[in-house]
Amino acid sequence: MKTLSVIVLVLLLAVLGFLLIGRTGIPEGITAVQDFDLKRYLGTWYEIARLDHSFERGLTHVSVEYIPREDGGIKVINRGFNLKRRQWEESEGKAYPIETPDIGRLKVSFFGPFYGSYNIIELDKKDYSYAMVAGPSRHFLWILSRSKNLDPLVMQRLIEKAKSLGFKLDKIIYVDHKESTIPPVPEPASGGS
Repeated sequence: MKTLSVIVLVLLLAVLGFLLIGRTGIPEGITAVQDFDLKRYLGTWYEIARLDHSFERGLTHVSVEYIPREDGGIKVINRGFNLKRRQWEESEGKAYPIETPDIGRLKVSFFGPFYGSYNIIELDKKDYSYAMVAGPSRHFLWILSRSKNLDPLVMQRLIEKAKSLGFKLDKIIYVDHKESTIPPVPEPASGGS
């Protein structure tokens, strides 16, 4: 019984250490975009596709809004419609550049002092109209667009790039943005924090 208590304590300390350190890395062999302009990245983005994960499971009509904060960071507002509950869900977080502001890497937190990485690995640098984002591992991937639809040729190119980078896309989720089955989107947030 004493051995079990020691094992549980060691596991708890390991998990706590992992959480305190955070997961702000980038998957091995992948690089974030250079010559990144954070100000141009601000505003609303629509999630076109994602790899499944627990904190967005069951959500459609997902969007994210990036708003400047007074402390130099970014307010992050994620919204999505939960089909099972038939209601909008929203979470608010904060983000800051991990390296220099001209590299497309942010650390994002929705839970107090715990941060995760947001690595922009593909970006329409001309118009900032689409982006592909990886988390700290190849288990997290998002394809975003400034509009609710993305040109199929651009989408295909992003999917091919993700596959070539080692992302397993057999269970990719294409996010529904059809307006016919949901209540109106709540009013967008405004201002900084």
